[in-house]
Amino acid sequence: MAIERIFASMDIGATGLSAQRVRMEVIAGNLANAETTKTPQGGPYRRRMVVLRSVPPKVQFRTVLRGSIVALRTSEPGHIVPEWEREPVSGYGRGVKVANIAQDPSPFRRVYDPSHPDADEDGYVLMPNIRVLKEMVDMLAAQRAYEANAAVVQAEKEMARKALEL
Repeated sequence: MAIERIFASMDIGATGLSAQRVRMEVIAGNLANAETTKTPQGGPYRRRMVVLRSVPPKVQFRTVLRGSIVALRTSEPGHIVPEWEREPVSGYGRGVKVANIAQDPSPFRRVYDPSHPDADEDGYVLMPNIRVLKEMVDMLAAQRAYEANAAVVQAEKEMARKALEL
């Protein structure tokens, strides 16, 4: 067994920690700007969201099979492979990464406040498209995901330590 495989799950947990840290930072920025009506671009602050994607494995499972000695074939010549079995199977995953920090395209809130310096001629102010309660729920979810990834890293460290003692 290659030494890099011993730490593969620790890498998965570490990428999860990193992704959730970025997610919490973006949510904190959204909460800090929940009342910002004027940005340097001129309009209200637009909510940002983190887009995560999985990191593809280094080696595809089918590549490993093509190099194997055993030939894989159907049991009978007329066998038709179901659609769901045609998808390629990957090797072990390598975690997640931040693919993008996108802006939420949902419309801004209009609040009637004629005394506000950014109010239009009808007395309405465009407010950021941030719902504080949703951001708080997202922050709790990100925090729990961070804690889960930290537990994975801790468990992997303990398993690696015990394996090295053998």
